[in-house]
Amino acid sequence: MNTTDKIIAQARSENRTALLESEAKTIMTEYGVAVPKFQLATNEKEAAQIAQSIGFPVVAKIVSPEIIHKSDAGGVKVGLKTAADVEAAYTTIIENAKKYDPNARLLGVLIMEMAPSGIEVIVGAIKDPQFGATIMFGLGGIFVEVLKDVTFKIAPINTDEAKEMINNLKASALLKGYRNTPPADTDALAQILVNVSTLLTEHPEIKELDLNPILAYAKGASTVDARIILE
Repeated sequence: MNTTDKIIAQARSENRTALLESEAKTIMTEYGVAVPKFQLATNEKEAAQIAQSIGFPVVAKIVSPEIIHKSDAGGVKVGLKTAADVEAAYTTIIENAKKYDPNARLLGVLIMEMAPSGIEVIVGAIKDPQFGATIMFGLGGIFVEVLKDVTFKIAPINTDEAKEMINNLKASALLKGYRNTPPADTDALAQILVNVSTLLTEHPEIKELDLNPILAYAKGASTVDARIILE
């Protein structure tokens, strides 16, 4: 049984359909999708130690099976630059979470490397009753929210099909470099799409997947947030 199987089995045993962010990111790592360094802290001092080992600045996020929308709960702090910042953020996040949902199980706070800025893209997937796992790719921010500039393919997909998804975006030119922005590493983005396709094919119990945002760089890409929902 690999790590992904163990995580899914653990969630099943706890009657959870939504995986924790730490679990989703561990699965993405196992499937070759790069994520920022992260580690779970269970107290203020541990949070500061983890941040120092990862390197500043860091992001802190609440970890709770009951709190899916972390920002709504005041459960996210970004740009933390010192150990004191991290300790204070840990305390505030836990207090906010308790107010937001007094019955929520609070497993700790995820301390995560703050990824440098890049071109935001998103990868999503949903299990269609008729067609099976359908993968979605789009540019982030206004492009997906307002312009609905996204492309779809049914899994499994290969590298050529992944590149076709990227090139079929209306705003794909933005990935090829503009003004002072270097071209994004579309090979790395295509590999993420193929790896997600493999994950979905090997684990049909995944109902939804959301990698948002993925920050694309001139070399490589980093998946900042990951969400996985099981059937």
